[in-house]
Amino acid sequence: MRMADLARSVAVPRSSEEIFAEVSAAAVEMIPGVDAAGVLLITKGGKFESHGATSALPHELDELQHTLQEGPCMSAALEDLVVRTDDFRSETRWPAYSAAAAEIGVLSGLSYRLYTSQRTAGALNLFGVQPKIWSPEEVTTGSVLAAHAAAAVVAHWQGAQLESALLSRDRIGQAKGIIMERFDVDDVRAFEMMRKLSQDGNTPLVDIAQQVIDTRG
Repeated sequence: MRMADLARSVAVPRSSEEIFAEVSAAAVEMIPGVDAAGVLLITKGGKFESHGATSALPHELDELQHTLQEGPCMSAALEDLVVRTDDFRSETRWPAYSAAAAEIGVLSGLSYRLYTSQRTAGALNLFGVQPKIWSPEEVTTGSVLAAHAAAAVVAHWQGAQLESALLSRDRIGQAKGIIMERFDVDDVRAFEMMRKLSQDGNTPLVDIAQQVIDTRG
């Protein structure tokens, strides 16, 4: 039932932040041993962003990995599909982070890569305050939740791209009308004038359009 609710929530227009929060909450609710959860996004510029966390703990761990430049969430976001740790006290892959996490009181975790693109990488991260041998069923449940989070991101990006495309179209149309009126040319000639300026100046057409709009007054 909980999975069905999440599936329906992805189909309804919602912000990615809302979906992240729901997925994180579902992980704590559905997977024994998960005490906190959240999503880490790493931008192309190396910026770390914490989203949808169930408490302050995931953000604290994200900041720790940013400082140390190592940890399971980074590995999942940038390299591996699933990263599991049964006990950070004996974890050797990220020695500095593991020692710090154990000192904070986090002893186990699961991290799932959500996606990797040219601009952003992301991971769903689950943390436990006790050591935990994660069962195959628990790992699979986390994978399904990660898929829901990834679907939310894709839908958000597609919506943003569509909005950007519509805005660009409106700007180009507005600029074309200004040129038609100013130079007494038809729409084909107005567009060709903008296209030539774009090519000659190696400038995106929408930026040329905005420059034309800005000169209207």
